[in-house]
Amino acid sequence: MLLDKIGAFAVKHENFKTCNQSGFCTRNRAYADKATAGGSSWTSPYSLDSKTILVNKGQLTAVVIKSLDGSSEGVRLPLTISLLGSGTARVTLDEERRQKGDIELRHGSPARKERYSGVQDWAIVGGLTPDDEITTSVEKQQTVIKYGLKKNFKAVVQHAPFAIDFFRNDEIQIRFNANGWLNLEHWRPKIDREKSEEGVPAPPEPTEDESTWWEESFGGNTDTKPKGPESLGLDITFPGYGHVYGIPEHAGPMSLKETRGGFGAYDQPYRLYNSDVFEYEMDSPMTLYGAIPLMQAQRKNSTVGVLWLNAAETWIDIVKKKTTSNPLGLGIGGTTDTQTHWFSESGLLDIFVFLGPTPKDVIQPYNELTGYAQLPQHFALGYHQCRWNYVTDEDVKDVDRKFDKHNVPYDVIWLDIEYTEGKKYFTWDKDNFPDPIGMQKQLDSHGRKLVIIVDPHIKNEGNYPVVDALKSRNMGINNKENNIFEGWCWPGSSYWIDAFNPTALKWWKDLFSYSSFSGTTPSTFLWNDMNEPSVFNGPETTMPKDNLHYGNWEHRDVHNVNGLTFVNATYEALLARDDPKHPRRPFVLTRSFYAGSQRQGAMWTGDNLADWSHLEASIPMLLNQNIAGFSFSGADVGGFFGNPSKELLTRWYQAGAFYPFFRGHAHIDSRRREPYLAGSPYIEPITRALRLRYSLLPAWYTAFHTASTTGEPVMRPMFYAHPSDDAGFALDDQFYVGDTGLLVKPVLKEGAESVDIYLPPIPEAVYYDYFTYEIHNPTGKTVQFAAPLTGQTPVLMRGGHILPRKERPRKSSALMSWDPYTLVIALDKNFSASGTVYIDDGETFDFQKGAYIHRRFRMFPTDGSLPATSPLQLVSEQEGSQETKEGKAFKKTMKSTRVEKIVILGAPTAWEGKQDVVVKEDGEKEKKAKLMWHKGQGRQANWAVVRDPGVGVGRGWTVAF
Repeated sequence: MLLDKIGAFAVKHENFKTCNQSGFCTRNRAYADKATAGGSSWTSPYSLDSKTILVNKGQLTAVVIKSLDGSSEGVRLPLTISLLGSGTARVTLDEERRQKGDIELRHGSPARKERYSGVQDWAIVGGLTPDDEITTSVEKQQTVIKYGLKKNFKAVVQHAPFAIDFFRNDEIQIRFNANGWLNLEHWRPKIDREKSEEGVPAPPEPTEDESTWWEESFGGNTDTKPKGPESLGLDITFPGYGHVYGIPEHAGPMSLKETRGGFGAYDQPYRLYNSDVFEYEMDSPMTLYGAIPLMQAQRKNSTVGVLWLNAAETWIDIVKKKTTSNPLGLGIGGTTDTQTHWFSESGLLDIFVFLGPTPKDVIQPYNELTGYAQLPQHFALGYHQCRWNYVTDEDVKDVDRKFDKHNVPYDVIWLDIEYTEGKKYFTWDKDNFPDPIGMQKQLDSHGRKLVIIVDPHIKNEGNYPVVDALKSRNMGINNKENNIFEGWCWPGSSYWIDAFNPTALKWWKDLFSYSSFSGTTPSTFLWNDMNEPSVFNGPETTMPKDNLHYGNWEHRDVHNVNGLTFVNATYEALLARDDPKHPRRPFVLTRSFYAGSQRQGAMWTGDNLADWSHLEASIPMLLNQNIAGFSFSGADVGGFFGNPSKELLTRWYQAGAFYPFFRGHAHIDSRRREPYLAGSPYIEPITRALRLRYSLLPAWYTAFHTASTTGEPVMRPMFYAHPSDDAGFALDDQFYVGDTGLLVKPVLKEGAESVDIYLPPIPEAVYYDYFTYEIHNPTGKTVQFAAPLTGQTPVLMRGGHILPRKERPRKSSALMSWDPYTLVIALDKNFSASGTVYIDDGETFDFQKGAYIHRRFRMFPTDGSLPATSPLQLVSEQEGSQETKEGKAFKKTMKSTRVEKIVILGAPTAWEGKQDVVVKEDGEKEKKAKLMWHKGQGRQANWAVVRDPGVGVGRGWTVAF
């Protein structure tokens, strides 16, 4: 029966290309195979002309020559190597003839002739300040560039054949073109070999397969390719690195698999081509809805990465070459080189290189370039309730009331497309939603919000002002003839807004004003779906590649960044609808994304299934999102398609409570499954999972603040937290939450009543069970933890951390705003711990003016040389500067918000019998607070509780034990 159920939901493989159905993928793989087969006799036809080298202000420019058979001139390819102040290197290779527009387009196409260089206009927002202190040595065979903050980075540019090796501390880390697979398809005219005039010699037979150079057909559509072949490919090798991560979005393990041989390897490259994939399959390199072309490589104590800045269709092959120093070939003492091969259909070769050495040293400069994650409004971290569709405004209000009746907290209810009149956006179905304002007033009464869907397709129907304006002002995406493109989506015949068009962006802003979009309020937020873009009757369920965008750029050039531009338009529109003196942070959910989309809101993993395999896959999928800079990510709890069993639904809520973006969603044909419908014994653990999420909101919000300022992920895999422990590099079913020390291992298998948690071998570390306070010493092995369905997700707290939480159950996060805080202190073996809390108004941008509280809590022995017997002290210290009037005003509003409890795990036995502690708050008299010490039973740690210390969460204070 299970197989029958899964079979009913299966991806339609015939709708999507494999590599051998993609002309440029096939050509680049064949090129690599030819080079490999040639062995030592193969020479890459690319060489750098050393006479063209110029160095100025942290940048080297030169010309790379691609030699051609039978030609003495070759193809000139302008090269730029930029060394940035962050220690990042950027390598760009263009094509001079296309750059100058010195080519002819076929079919009279109006498309642009250049290679597309505009990806950086959408993806890059900073971090491009040059390193003016580089040193360059130009030699006969190579050029050596030293750069970086400590000048310990080095790029060695080999002239002939052209290649670049990147070093850190004189150890090679990344290699470009070491295999000679660099392949930039230059422009050439089409030679008509079918016809030749009498007396004119026939053109020579081609030496390459030209069958997909000039046109390519798939799914009933023919791509006219007016610019001919223009793909580019490059091999990037990570010597000594056995694991590579990233390049989301794919439904597979976090540590990426091989694609050309090897145990368990895929038979296709990883593909990045944003697509609407219904019922996607598991453990696959198949493309999904988004593309972040960032790859990180990991070995013991070293992390490096590359960003392939290209928005065209891209494929990546991965091969791991293992060598052994053991003469018997037993693999002892061997190393692994991970060889990757990247190829895109068009655009520039534009690569950023990050040399680490830590995971943070990769992700932070990446975020400097592409922008830090948005700090969301506080409500957005609560639970979101969605389905396709709540059918009336009374239905919405009834669901809202039932959440309250069953004491289940939530923050947001969502409306899918059926709220509109005939699937026309910016309208309401007057019969089913006659009073959207009244509906939202009920939600507002408990601080709840509404999210509605608006997609990029605009219904083609008469007497619809939105589509009339789109057409009359030429703000839509055009077909290859430069007329507005018509396709098919949910409304039927539709046109698509071109979010690259400045006129369209201004118009889109106007559409979202409260006066234009009646029925919306300041509590209405947005969901952008189908923005790959999804075109039901298009090739691969998307747009023809020879469609034209603003500026006459072909869709093939911008496809993967298209979704980002649409969300950007919506984000700016939500900003514009508010008073510019008091703007509020927008909330926008997107399905399609690219590098930089993290600046604009949240994403989710699309149309998953109500199946255990999809629950299991959600964790590595979200981990890859997080380490690619997009922390605000989640998967549909319960699965979008199908009907989950009560066990699966319960386990999904228990796991989903630890997704950064936490939303339940269901298909229109699925049964209702709001949490309160689960019934006993399932509603109890579901409610506990939701309340656990809400109690930890202070910790979640602090983790999101960290992501928004440093780029560090909210969900952190084991390799990120423990980069020296190679035993954890492939683990992708357990993770840490930010800097909290919380280690989470959800139950992902049907029928499981326990989980095995891997604890890395850190001698000074100790872990506490978050719920029972049992102690676990890490030994580099797995430890089994009971996880009954009616219990909680197994969560450990690593010693050395201090965690803020709130313990009073409320109906929504808004109702918790002024609740007091509890500090949970997990002492390490040295009786020390540290942690932070970040607080602002959770809504506006006033935090940018200093209106926030950011405190660091530290607990430590007053005599560090005798930690076991020394008195302990807990202090609250300010993080950062807050000398602004807005900061002072915000702290004043928080004056009465206090710390009501302090829980200490691993409390010293010397505290037995101790009844109080001494509290001293800045500007106040010294006082005492009650202490209760508890002796642990069995494996349980001793713990202590300080009740009502009477200190403000935003003030400086000391507690002496």
